[in-house]
Amino acid sequence: MATQLPLKESTISDIYLNNNDVKTYRIPIYQRNYAWDEDQISALIKDVKDAFDKDPDSVYYIGTLVTFKRDESVYEVIDGQQRLTTIFLILKALGQKNIDSKLTYSSRPISAKTLSKLPEITDEYDFMIKKGYDYAKSALTEFIPDSMFERFKNYFLENVIIIHYNVPKDVDLNHYFEVMNSRGEQLEKHEIVKSQIYGILDNETDRIKFSRIWDACAQMNCYIQQVLDDPNLFVNNYSDFSPVDFREISLTENIAKKECIADLLKLTPEKNDEEVKVIGEDKFQPIIDFSNFLLIVLKLTLFQNNLLDIKKFKLDDKELLEEFNDAINRCTTEIDKIKFLQQFTYNLLKAKYFLDNYVVHHTLSNNEDPNQNPWQLERFYKAGKDMTPRILGDKNNTQGELINLLSMFEVSFSPKTRKNYLFYILIHLFENEDVDSYLIFLRRLADKYFYDIYVCDESLNEKKQPKPDVFDSIIIGSGKLDVQINNESALSTDAFEKVYEKGDSDISLFVFNYTDYRLWKKYSDEMRGETLKESNPRRMLFFLMLGCKDFGLEPFNKFYFSRTRKSLEHFYPQANAADDDIESSDGIPTRSEINCFGNFAMIGADANSSGSNWDPIAKCNHYNSRKQNQVSVASLKFKIMMQICQDNSKDESLDRPQGLEWNYSDMRSHQKKMLEIIMKPNV
Repeated sequence: MATQLPLKESTISDIYLNNNDVKTYRIPIYQRNYAWDEDQISALIKDVKDAFDKDPDSVYYIGTLVTFKRDESVYEVIDGQQRLTTIFLILKALGQKNIDSKLTYSSRPISAKTLSKLPEITDEYDFMIKKGYDYAKSALTEFIPDSMFERFKNYFLENVIIIHYNVPKDVDLNHYFEVMNSRGEQLEKHEIVKSQIYGILDNETDRIKFSRIWDACAQMNCYIQQVLDDPNLFVNNYSDFSPVDFREISLTENIAKKECIADLLKLTPEKNDEEVKVIGEDKFQPIIDFSNFLLIVLKLTLFQNNLLDIKKFKLDDKELLEEFNDAINRCTTEIDKIKFLQQFTYNLLKAKYFLDNYVVHHTLSNNEDPNQNPWQLERFYKAGKDMTPRILGDKNNTQGELINLLSMFEVSFSPKTRKNYLFYILIHLFENEDVDSYLIFLRRLADKYFYDIYVCDESLNEKKQPKPDVFDSIIIGSGKLDVQINNESALSTDAFEKVYEKGDSDISLFVFNYTDYRLWKKYSDEMRGETLKESNPRRMLFFLMLGCKDFGLEPFNKFYFSRTRKSLEHFYPQANAADDDIESSDGIPTRSEINCFGNFAMIGADANSSGSNWDPIAKCNHYNSRKQNQVSVASLKFKIMMQICQDNSKDESLDRPQGLEWNYSDMRSHQKKMLEIIMKPNV
């Protein structure tokens, strides 16, 4: 007779809130540190939200938890630590109480202390856990409206299910680990899509062509020219794309075929195709994975054929199969299906060429040097044995602005489900790949995002986040790409302050990124390449317009959009602010006053510290004394704010008490200066 497996369906409430079942889930010493990133946490919350929207009475299976019972109350977590910790962080971000005692660590007291102190951390903490909480908070703000918050919280507690498997005591744990690590080859969704497309194409030459293109494009960490080393595809030393349609792609090399899903399931690692050959050593970190890139190309193909339903199409790889099946079913005949898939295949190849050669990618190193811009924008170039990529823009100013614009979009919309900007870029490049035109387009797209979406109440929800489908509705809703500013009423400081009024802490990351881009652009237009002394009238006027004294031009020269700039910093700290209902006689700003654009700055998480409650002047001294000053890398706006504070501290005529070197008057004045710069269209 079969042995009943020790499996149990547990709700999140069962695990963390059941006071009658006093369990402690202990993370053992051999487990790695918490490592989930923003994409993973955001995707999990979005998936639960989608399940809730479809049926608030349904259950959502969040995965498995494997434990070994050490004693009556302690369960050692063998598998599921990352998921269990993420659930804890989401509960904290939801405001849930009484969950501190459930999760602990054998050898990482800082991690345990961080969990117990969230969200108020004033001393040393586990950086990744703190960031995980911040990511969860941000995702909840983006996806869950205030009116739905409590219902979603209850759904998360009572309807989200984790499969708890408690390993029996007579199981050899070493053998269990071996079984876990010798994983089988699970079929990916994109492999199923590949098989389906292969089955629809009825011509052997088309199948071979499609398979080679698909496999080549799946190599996301290198140039497509390195994988398809074919002079029929790329001309002018492999730097330009040649074919104009699917028929002009002439690839005839034979490869192993996967004709159906059954064949794919039979493959073993030993029988699988050989690794795709890559020439050269130019590798990088792509900004998107293959599955989500497929979705963007599918969306592009639907748009070209006037078949795109912007209300239904989802840039989310969990919908990959459904979106492909829906697209194919829109074709009424088999011939139409084949033509559509031929066009998709051509688009996939051309879009990969543009992604590699016209869009930024990141260096392989995860440790950013504040003195070295990690963003790269280069076109592949091969002449004989020379395979050195070359910059996209012929002019240094053009190259620098292209990199800053593209990386601004990327750090603003790094989650895989929010890369609409990449879709719009590909639409433009398919029509016009001239570099100067491309730069103008990116400027207009940035302006379009800012004025027509982020400074437009009708485009935002109550938390000042873009409403669902608003990007597509505004930018391609007419059936063509529209990057002209239509919201003319937004072109004033009053419009901005109406949307982001005093006391409102909900200001999106893009607003700060756009501000820093415009500050850099002002420097680039007026000062870049100049070697003017501080006494030069032009340089003096430049810093006068910024509202501060001269702090040098090096921060502008070295500025780039760091991927870590995710922390919203109150320069004047919340902890020191006065209550709104108490009139302050000593000039201390109130809580509503410090919640304004003039007191906020986005800085890198590596520049943030446990000193978030320090006085502004103490922050200045701390940040500016660091050997590698990450603040200027993270935010030009914050650099300006600190300089104003330092200016005030040295001005004896102001006679301000300690701690008020930066006050509400400074916040308002700084906000006015910033708005004078950004509330005028870039183009």
